[in-house]
Amino acid sequence: MSDRHTRGFTLVEVLIVVVILGVLAAMVVPQFASATGESRDGSIRMNLHRVRTQIQVYKTEHDGQLPTLAAFEQQMTLASDVDGATAAIGTAGYPLGPYLVQVPLNPKTNSRTVSADSIGSSAWYYNESTGEFRANDSVETSLY
Repeated sequence: MSDRHTRGFTLVEVLIVVVILGVLAAMVVPQFASATGESRDGSIRMNLHRVRTQIQVYKTEHDGQLPTLAAFEQQMTLASDVDGATAAIGTAGYPLGPYLVQVPLNPKTNSRTVSADSIGSSAWYYNESTGEFRANDSVETSLY
């Protein structure tokens, strides 16, 4: 009968291990949560840099004209002529572009929508008269 008592862990020992694991988990989980947020912010910043750069390339190649809001996606992802008209890539007479493969995904909204509306109405904000392009999902990311 004494062998039975020496083979296993007592309830107190198991509870101590569970408490220690709980404390460790409480310390580690918030670090992972903040890393995810930082990763999303980094992704947004990289996407903004890439799109803003390509908007400037578009402007340079189109005699100072910026893409229009109504045709933003087409003008950035298809071939175009100097006047901004678009066609399929490789179409004769449309030697410019494409500037992006697609409008990037905003990881906070899981969307690619572009508008000039208020914060929260789309993934990205674009002002066709100034060329301003920014995240549009929240006040904090709209500052990037």
